[in-house]
Amino acid sequence: MRLALLQTYPVTGVDQGFAALDHWAAEAKAQDADILITPEMFMSGYAIGAAAVREAAAAIHPTALTEIARKHGLALVVGLPERDGEHIYNAAWLIDAEGEIRLRYRKTHLFGDVDRSQFSAGPALSDVVELGGFLLSLGICYDIEFPEFARDAAEKGAEAILVPTANMEPFRSVPMRLVPARAEENAVYVAYANYIGPEAQFVYCGLSCLSGPNGEDVARAALEECLLIGEISHDAIVETRRVLTHLPDRRTDLY
Repeated sequence: MRLALLQTYPVTGVDQGFAALDHWAAEAKAQDADILITPEMFMSGYAIGAAAVREAAAAIHPTALTEIARKHGLALVVGLPERDGEHIYNAAWLIDAEGEIRLRYRKTHLFGDVDRSQFSAGPALSDVVELGGFLLSLGICYDIEFPEFARDAAEKGAEAILVPTANMEPFRSVPMRLVPARAEENAVYVAYANYIGPEAQFVYCGLSCLSGPNGEDVARAALEECLLIGEISHDAIVETRRVLTHLPDRRTDLY
């Protein structure tokens, strides 16, 4: 399966978000990708304030998102604000190439005032779904910094964790060290799609990456706008799990 991780600047509104998603979906399809993964809150921008987030959630119609997937024959992982009653969640949806929403996830680990002032915490960790022969799970940014989060996905059978993110300076250690560690300790792929450039008080640090199940880079971006392309392989997962036996070697009688 061929993944396209989008590393780009934050949009400044929902209309721009839809236009950017359509543009980058076309670019990803032209590069023979099977899935396009956007950064966190891609459809509206991330650090935009609670009122703007609430307005954006009301303006994003699911059928408009699913139509982009259908139009390009491309699966999408899209970051967006999602309203449920009075709650607004920082969400990610996995939409297949036929336009069906296969998985919805709401960020469970809220990062600092920027998250807590805009969102409610999600009530559950991600499910795992099969797409293109692979078992996929979702996370959002800060989630992947918690070992238990990735371990839960692996225990559910995930082979790849797809992570829209909005990671800012000075936290380059996350894509450089923590993401590869989450991949290796669970023998899964982790796809981490980040922003670049400024937004509100933040400057995003790029370094989007696809970490393989052995913790090595399959693909890694620097600080430029790009579509980062990388492939995931069942053979690599099987071989890594033959050598790295952390999952079956756990002492579940003790912890």
